[in-house]
Amino acid sequence: MDLQSYRDISPLMGEDLKAGVALLQDNPKYIYKLFALLLDSQAPDYKQQIFQLSNDLLKKLDSVNTYDDFQKYITSGFFIPTLLKRSVTSLTFSGMENLNSKDSYLFFSNHRDIVLDCALLEFGLFQNNKQLCELAFGDNLMSSKAVETLFRLNGGIVVKRTLPLREKYKESIRLSKYFCETILDRNKSIWVAQKSGRSKNGIDETSPVIIKMLYLSMRKSKVTFSNLINNCKLTPVSVSYEYDPCDINKSKEEITKLFNEGNYNKKKYEDMISLVKGLRKFKGRIHIHVGKPLTEKLYGDHLEVAREIDRQIHLNYKLWPTNLFAYDYLENSQRFKEEYKDFDTEKFLARYSNLTPEVKDYALNAYANPVRSYLKEIEN
Repeated sequence: MDLQSYRDISPLMGEDLKAGVALLQDNPKYIYKLFALLLDSQAPDYKQQIFQLSNDLLKKLDSVNTYDDFQKYITSGFFIPTLLKRSVTSLTFSGMENLNSKDSYLFFSNHRDIVLDCALLEFGLFQNNKQLCELAFGDNLMSSKAVETLFRLNGGIVVKRTLPLREKYKESIRLSKYFCETILDRNKSIWVAQKSGRSKNGIDETSPVIIKMLYLSMRKSKVTFSNLINNCKLTPVSVSYEYDPCDINKSKEEITKLFNEGNYNKKKYEDMISLVKGLRKFKGRIHIHVGKPLTEKLYGDHLEVAREIDRQIHLNYKLWPTNLFAYDYLENSQRFKEEYKDFDTEKFLARYSNLTPEVKDYALNAYANPVRSYLKEIEN
């Protein structure tokens, strides 16, 4: 694999990684700003917390020689535990037994939070002594050189989204080839969202085009479609949050699109604001399930593969009381009443009491739709 040809999109390695670490060490203000965004500014010892955490992180950078080191010492060893203490009740994992510690996988995950979905999977892999993975992020998140450096030090792969149509197609082929070669030649795992952008309506559906691009990028090697899928070990991942900190923002955005014929002018830094809110605000319980790799069947086309990824994500999605109550509330049923009998339904509904009926309905449906997806799978 010619890594040099992917230098503009791959995680930072070698001399580029050293330069990235030096950039952060020489500019501690970037780290201070990061923690200032993430921590509760109302805390009495707010400034002291920022200073202490920033200094601790800067010291840990001395141990970083590869992006795996950054993931172990900074992300999984420091950042995620710090975040979990502040906004998560519990984090649980299942399905790790489906992975071989020495093998690489192409993880296809549902996508709810801008960075947490993949960061938490990475944390679970680290805790269970599995191989860590590279992570695909859109370039719309890389608002500055410092932010891009942090992403790529953490194994981030740059997905170029702001390109003319023809160039975007060529770049998609190149990115897909990078995915395949990384897994097949370097035995390194990769996380990718099942579709472009977060699921704002709670419906988790894989974009078949992403899978089709994988094959198109490798067809010169004369590998069959099914063999490529099997060899890349596509693995579905279900990430479920009890509460979505961005649920109201997402709903307002989608309702605005609905009333403006699909148009929504995203404000500058809006993605970064959503990123920070998703990290800082309360999420309750989180569960991540790693599905079974697609390695034991002959697959006919990209549609069949996408369907199998969806099936596993829907069946293995952890349904919380927020999901089950929202379903019963909207469907005017009591099907799951016993499963949320201790849940404060009035408090949950009060969360949306000041919204327009359209936004409230959209937000509640986003919680109910995973239940609908699950029911469709078991009824089929």
